[in-house]
Amino acid sequence: MVLHFQYRLWFGDASISQVRESKLHLDALSKEAQEKKDRNDSLYAELLDLRKGTETMEERARYELGMIKENETFFQVLE
Repeated sequence: MVLHFQYRLWFGDASISQVRESKLHLDALSKEAQEKKDRNDSLYAELLDLRKGTETMEERARYELGMIKENETFFQVLE
């Protein structure tokens, strides 16, 4: 009887090694889920900002598309 429980503890279903592996896998999944939640929160905040005003849209157009307003002077600094 004791041997049976020892075998199940070390080698059977829900053995110590399987529980440890499952915990590591769960920790990795939790970390990944938190990273995705943080990214989603960031994207949602940006979406709200885009809906409220044009400043963010203008900033992105300047950065990504090189937009220059009328009567502005463009300076390019080369290092």
